Amino acid sequence: MSMDKATVARIATLARIKVPEEELEHLAGELGQILGWVEQLGEVDTADVEPMTGVGGVSLPWRKDEVTDGGYPERILSNAPGAEAGFFTVAKVVE
Repeated sequence: MSMDKATVARIATLARIKVPEEELEHLAGELGQILGWVEQLGEVDTADVEPMTGVGGVSLPWRKDEVTDGGYPERILSNAPGAEAGFFTVAKVVE
């Protein structure tokens, strides 16, 4: 599939990518080759091919929702540049 510079410029605008004018012709050739390859993939007969993976029939293992670490806030706050009343202190960002 061939692409022209106007189509590449339109795609770049939609993708919010700034493409210099001198690169449009080169990108049109590359995109045309990529689309041609994708068209070739559409011609492959996959009727007798079983899917290798899928999202159906898969269940994830469950675990208990419990705290396995913690209970030592003083050790955590010892690394903070500032702490007060068991909390991190940070610079004021809203006036």
